[in-house]
Amino acid sequence: MALTFYNTMTRRKEEFQPLEEGKVRMYNCGPTVYDFVHIGNCRSFLMADLLRRYLEYRGYEVTQIMNITDVGHMVGDRDQGEDKMEKSAREQEKDIWEIAGFYMDTFFEDIKALNFRKAHLYPRATEHIPEMIEMVKKLEELGYTYTISDGVYFEVEKFQDYGKLSGNTVERLDPGSRVKVNEEKKSPIDFTLWMRGDDFLMKWDSPWGAGRPGWHIECSAMSMKYLGESFDIHTGGEDNVFPHHENEIAQSEAATGKPFAKYWLHARYLLVDNQKMSKSLGNFYTLRDLLEKGCDAMQIRYALMSTHYRQPLNFTMEGLEAARHSIQRVRDFIAHLRGAAAEGNLSDDVKQLAEKTLARFEEGLDDDLNISVALAAIFDLIHEVNRLDINKADAEHVLSFMAKVDDVLGLQFLAEEESLDEEIERLIEERKQARANKDFARADEIRDGLLARGIILEDGPDGTRWKRR
Repeated sequence: MALTFYNTMTRRKEEFQPLEEGKVRMYNCGPTVYDFVHIGNCRSFLMADLLRRYLEYRGYEVTQIMNITDVGHMVGDRDQGEDKMEKSAREQEKDIWEIAGFYMDTFFEDIKALNFRKAHLYPRATEHIPEMIEMVKKLEELGYTYTISDGVYFEVEKFQDYGKLSGNTVERLDPGSRVKVNEEKKSPIDFTLWMRGDDFLMKWDSPWGAGRPGWHIECSAMSMKYLGESFDIHTGGEDNVFPHHENEIAQSEAATGKPFAKYWLHARYLLVDNQKMSKSLGNFYTLRDLLEKGCDAMQIRYALMSTHYRQPLNFTMEGLEAARHSIQRVRDFIAHLRGAAAEGNLSDDVKQLAEKTLARFEEGLDDDLNISVALAAIFDLIHEVNRLDINKADAEHVLSFMAKVDDVLGLQFLAEEESLDEEIERLIEERKQARANKDFARADEIRDGLLARGIILEDGPDGTRWKRR
């Protein structure tokens, strides 16, 4: 089966054909570092991580760039108003550069906890101001801009293909429906390339006066610097489709006369308990909020990833608990495989079952990263193998298969259990001796005491195994 993705630009699934055979250049809209990333952000980033992993699994050489927005992203995604970075600095009474550095570091800590594969580069907007100025100058030379009192604007009506990504064409847009109309602008839908202002906390000199770049020009300048004027894949959340990605396309293709990104992939919104996530509703979660509640990072990764990225995800505590059970089921299976002791040759049943499962796993992910099919294949394998009397060779073959698929999923299924402290190990050994001496009352007492401490003991023909509750 060919690898296919749903392309937001064409509104259909398309067979993936990179611009250069065997290589993929991919740009992911990254965080605006004014606060901790929330789980909605994480879902979008996670889609990009799964995409990267599967492309590499399929043998592509991937170059992944994810930007860091540390200036120019206005509150409400508007062209006028307060910069999110400045707002955060004002509310926290901290230096704006300190805010940017702190939340950039926490972003890297968070994606490390979620086991993201590191992008090849995380360019910061503030480190690419010269490239942005040069791009605005080029657009100015080509006649796509005009300058008014508060900055330089892109004249949307001069770009004939405006709206081809979102469907929000010039004719269909309602002036003033999104933002208050600036009377100086030629059209309410024209967007900022450079914002003038001497009182900005972050500002740079430019041919149009001191100020800062617009949000959209940042991604165009950084993506094209590192991936070229045309590249393969651009991803983000569906809230980025308009105006951000639409404006990226307009200014990029106006500047180069070439197609910008070939494939556009967007993750759908995340709801919490069937409501839009909001601090006022008390259902707003950062990754750190959930970790502080005792959730495991892989449990969160599973919960965010197990619904197809183009389907809305309803995030609930019940769903998190189901994710925990699913991961534990796989880890128990791994422990069962590792405990296989009988010698023997690899059986045809196990070999064929692994081959069949791998084919289903790949078929699912080939179909626009259909994670539901891929995960179902794994749990069907677990069910079937658990019905068999396997030997050590069988177990090693299935373990090799599980390592292969987990390299794509990134759920750390095969991670070794953490070690127990000496006291708990002593109690487990004491219980073993009590059972050997038929002192079952003492054995049960130790088992119940360990259970109260979150340690579950499971007795089997190969001895006693433990796991955390």
